[in-house]
Amino acid sequence: GFSIPLFCYNEAGIRAERGRLRLETSKRVRQAERTGNGMAAIVNTPYDDVFRTLLNDCSSLVIPLVNEIFHASYSGDETVEFYPNEHFINGQDGEERERVTDSCFGIRGEPLRKYHIECQSTADDSMLLRMFEYDAQIALDAGEVEDGVLTVRFPDSAVLYLRCRSSTPDVMTIRIELPGGGLAAYDIPVLKAQRYSPEEIFSKGLLFLIPFHIFSHESRFAEYERDEGLMRGLLSEYEGIKDRLGELAESGRLTEYVKRTIEEMSDKVLEHIARKHDRVREGVRSVMGGKVLEYEAKTILNEGIVLGRTETARRMLVLNFTPEQISQATKLSLDEIEGLKQANDFRGLR
Repeated sequence: GFSIPLFCYNEAGIRAERGRLRLETSKRVRQAERTGNGMAAIVNTPYDDVFRTLLNDCSSLVIPLVNEIFHASYSGDETVEFYPNEHFINGQDGEERERVTDSCFGIRGEPLRKYHIECQSTADDSMLLRMFEYDAQIALDAGEVEDGVLTVRFPDSAVLYLRCRSSTPDVMTIRIELPGGGLAAYDIPVLKAQRYSPEEIFSKGLLFLIPFHIFSHESRFAEYERDEGLMRGLLSEYEGIKDRLGELAESGRLTEYVKRTIEEMSDKVLEHIARKHDRVREGVRSVMGGKVLEYEAKTILNEGIVLGRTETARRMLVLNFTPEQISQATKLSLDEIEGLKQANDFRGLR
């Protein structure tokens, strides 16, 4: 068995507020990057949005992921601390540029360890170069100078590949040749989401991977569209996933909010990856989707009371409640809800 820690709501409220501010900044930075020739657009995929939503709103799910990637042994009761994702780099042309990582967080154990995980939809030859750039900047941001000595501590880093090839390595390595002939090297493990079955996801508590599980079926979408038997098998698999999430929520090992967020983020990934395969998209959506049931809504609202009206409204926006429903539940005005919606950029959600 495994344990998924429930939110400690006083601390969670603070973390959620900080995470939301970082997410706003991150999105603004990724919309455009300053270059010597003006503004050049940066693509921010729906998968990036899903990764960050899970990380910031369901932070307890990241601990089993860290255990799996880095062979750690956290109990799940540790506190996850988030650090700024924005880093400033001086270019050769003298311009200061911003780089935004997918994640930078610490887990407060003995001792505190800092982690950096990038989510990548497709294997990319430039990934290793970017990982070193990000890692070095994270290390420099927390660097300490004393008596003429600069000490930098690199984070434990990894890549989550949503798609992979047979040639995609399990571990990437960065080797640094130092002056005087010395060498330094560190490994960057690779987690391949397509390799995990539903049984392995649940047995290891890797619920963070559920929204991305559809990638393991991507190569067979056309077959599912043609073959009714294969389609039934796909839907049966997702019915099992839905049922097991329900059991975790009913037993109190998963909050209703986290459960619904996993389901909503699964739908967001599905909307993009299966946009050309209507039967697959609508079939899986019919299993994983659906309106928020009355008892679920009440539970989610009760969970959000201690976090305040604004945080409750933001959670309801994530779960696609209407502005009128949110206003009735939180007593916020429609204008306040619209402002919250724009500030958090919920346009990508259904």
